[in-house]
Amino acid sequence: MTHRDAVPVPPPPGGVLWSLAGDVRMLLTLPAALTMQVAHPAVGAGVDQHSVFRTDPWGRGERSLRSLQLWVYGGERAAEEGRRLRRLHKVIQGTDATGRRYHALTPAYYAWVHATGYPVFAHTQQYIGRPFTDAQHRELYTEWLQVGRILGIHDRDMPQTIEEFWPYYRKVLADEIANNVVVEELVATDRPVPPPDRGPLALRLALRVLWPVLLPPLARFRRFVTIGFMPPDAREAIGLDWTDEQERKLRRFGRVVRAVVPVLPERLRYLPLARRARAEFRHSVHRRA
Repeated sequence: MTHRDAVPVPPPPGGVLWSLAGDVRMLLTLPAALTMQVAHPAVGAGVDQHSVFRTDPWGRGERSLRSLQLWVYGGERAAEEGRRLRRLHKVIQGTDATGRRYHALTPAYYAWVHATGYPVFAHTQQYIGRPFTDAQHRELYTEWLQVGRILGIHDRDMPQTIEEFWPYYRKVLADEIANNVVVEELVATDRPVPPPDRGPLALRLALRVLWPVLLPPLARFRRFVTIGFMPPDAREAIGLDWTDEQERKLRRFGRVVRAVVPVLPERLRYLPLARRARAEFRHSVHRRA
């Protein structure tokens, strides 16, 4: 089998992503990455015209989260998930707000969606985790490239080193990124959102009753973490305001998260798929010992 034909594999157990991607703190970072993605006019148009994020926000969120977990913890299922996503995106095409034709699998657009994960993960660590060392930054980027291969992104379409990544990233921010209707919806605090339709029946019924009271503060919190955990240069490119007082609040919030989450038992700290994969890996190591 040639290198071109080789089935891409997930990042290795014990790597940076192995600890990062399944940690519940990762949930706080996803809205920032998503907002950076849709700030690209082609990606924003695809989401605006083809996504069900308005009509089925909880279902879309659940599917996206499971997909992301499979990229890292799915083993042999990771490559199939990558193929499934490419099949799904084959029909997504149209015209963006600039009048430019787009297709979801256009390499530059597809790569940007993936690329946003690295700067967001790296940036948020200073708030809710331990800042990465230079070696960890390089390891994370190398592993993120591995995930990109699972998604069908060719090496020629992604910068292959950190040194190459930052000029590419800054060029996309300068030339492509801007505010749009999808960005505004993702950071809005007054957009109607249905109550969660997942989980135990009793919980869903309770949330349905309490939702008018719960939604406003939840929407404000979502906007706070979406803008706050976005790298400042991306925030500036999109045109999202952020004050010194908000930054102080975010750092206080981060200190609490940083103190609480690491002492949680694993069943609370890691998402289910990640927790199972970590347990299976420990068991396999124990058998070999």
